[in-house]
Amino acid sequence: MRIALFISIFLTITFNSSGQVIKRDSSLIQFSGVFLDADSLTPVPWVNIIVVNRDKGTTTDFQGAFSFVAHKGDTVQFSCVGYKPFRCTIPDTLSTKRYTLVQLFSKDTYNLPEAVIFPWPSKEEFREAFLEMYIPDDDLERARKNLELAEKRDHITGVPNWGSINYKHSNQMYMERMYYAGQAPPMTIFNPFAWSEFFRALKEGELKDPRKEADE
Repeated sequence: MRIALFISIFLTITFNSSGQVIKRDSSLIQFSGVFLDADSLTPVPWVNIIVVNRDKGTTTDFQGAFSFVAHKGDTVQFSCVGYKPFRCTIPDTLSTKRYTLVQLFSKDTYNLPEAVIFPWPSKEEFREAFLEMYIPDDDLERARKNLELAEKRDHITGVPNWGSINYKHSNQMYMERMYYAGQAPPMTIFNPFAWSEFFRALKEGELKDPRKEADE
């Protein structure tokens, strides 16, 4: 009983489906084409394609080709930077379902207006920033400052130490001897800072014997 009911329902649906007529939109077509440069006949890639009356759009590929479904009578606009825009209307009297377009794009030159860029929005702010501007020293002023530092260094090295400084230095030496009492003191031969100080003194002539220099 169930099998007979299922067969009856299936046959009814089949007959009803076969009796219906599928309506197709006769205005649909396959719109294809390619865009070429008018001078070099090379493909123009990434052309913007807009169907004006339907607010739809697409772009060409790297080879300047395109293909999409459109309607007869659609108005299509093509534009690309550096080329003159182009607009066409698909004929509504086509007898086939395909429409092909091969279009040459002419180059166009755009003259942009002059753009003046200011770092400050107004003259008043420019005047305030100019008055507060820090002007770096010239070569002469930098040389004077360097000489001042050299003179200060000479004065410091030439003036003998004060009693308090000598007292602190002697105390530091005494504490170091007490710290290493009963053991071997560290060997500065493996100290990279000591070697650096040695080479510096050797280069600047601080290791020369003053008595030999006096005899010379």
